[in-house]
Amino acid sequence: MIAALLLGVAVPTAVDAERAFARDAQRIGQWTAFRKYADSTAVMFTPQAVWAQEFLKGRKDPPAALKWSPAESYVSCDGRTAINKGPWTGTGGKAHGYFTTVWMRKGRVWKWVYDGGDSLNTPMAARARPVVRRASCAGGKAVRAVARRAVGAAQVAGKSPGDAGVGRSADGTLSYQWKVGPKGARHFQAQLWTGRQYQTVLEQQIAAPAQ
Repeated sequence: MIAALLLGVAVPTAVDAERAFARDAQRIGQWTAFRKYADSTAVMFTPQAVWAQEFLKGRKDPPAALKWSPAESYVSCDGRTAINKGPWTGTGGKAHGYFTTVWMRKGRVWKWVYDGGDSLNTPMAARARPVVRRASCAGGKAVRAVARRAVGAAQVAGKSPGDAGVGRSADGTLSYQWKVGPKGARHFQAQLWTGRQYQTVLEQQIAAPAQ
């Protein structure tokens, strides 16, 4: 009976994880929440790429945390990797922009491995119900062949993240890559498997910070 009840409990989605992350930022502090949900290989940008756990270690929480919510979620066929995008606001609503978070799930636990985004002149619209798009599970042989030819796989912790990185879901149906320039300009791209080919679902160019 207990086993049946446990099996009936829904596995949390990346949208659920993002919302819990955002709630905890308000409840326990922004950087405390970032540390709580970050994987050991998580990367963020300052504007150069840094290992998140090293950057966040001992960092004091700001008086007021950013507020954010997922508006779009792109999910691998196996449901264990997802990329969320949505609006953020700060400084009492005077600052705004968008975020992009790459999540990976082990068992029932989600951890983020990439956090990026940018500021915007015009606020991005929030959605009460995020648009969720899942990769096709069709064409298994084809996607495995493409995945074998892909450059790199999951991020692997080293001395530094370097100036570029790639990652993909275990089943190869969702992939992403990023590159940061010497002055902090950054490019991020994500692709989703349609059953016959990869389709670019996110293409982001983040300008270098003003000097």
